[in-house]
Amino acid sequence: MTERKPRADAARNREAVLAAADALFARCESPAAVTMADIAAAAGVGKATLFRGFGDRTGLIHALYEARLAPVRRAAEEGPPPLGPSTPPSERVPALLDAVLCFKLDHRHLALALEGTGGDSPYAAGHYRLWHGTLRDALDRVPGLADSDFTAHALLAATRADLVEHLVGHEGRTREEIRARLAAFTARVLHVPAPPH
Repeated sequence: MTERKPRADAARNREAVLAAADALFARCESPAAVTMADIAAAAGVGKATLFRGFGDRTGLIHALYEARLAPVRRAAEEGPPPLGPSTPPSERVPALLDAVLCFKLDHRHLALALEGTGGDSPYAAGHYRLWHGTLRDALDRVPGLADSDFTAHALLAATRADLVEHLVGHEGRTREEIRARLAAFTARVLHVPAPPH
């Protein structure tokens, strides 16, 4: 018996839902304000389609986040420098953190929605485990650096969506300023010269 493929209209509906949710999160004042009813209406589908395809709002947010993060993930796992695994750690670690930060800056409200999806620990999420493991493995290759596991956690804390939102939304920091400050902080942790900005 052959495995059934999703119907073409189901695949189209899924893409329409993800695109609608993406647009709504990008425009919203607060991620909590984006409801399943809003997303269904914007996508031109019934709410039942959303619940069938994603389970609930948290499932939809996870699916959208993973879809948008996929290109960055591929670059980190297989890509060329500066993100790829063949890059020296003194260059790869700052590049990975910058990629995560830029993703959070570009998808602020989606990242906030994901980090605020109830009782799930953000540290148990697949994307967090991926970045932590990737950074930890790169940090293991930095001469003289102790405790790469905790260092990876500490560096990733500087890219949390709630911190990014605070810096941009409340302190009025610019994208380039935040990126430069993270790069300088990372350089201090790694004991390497900060890149020019």
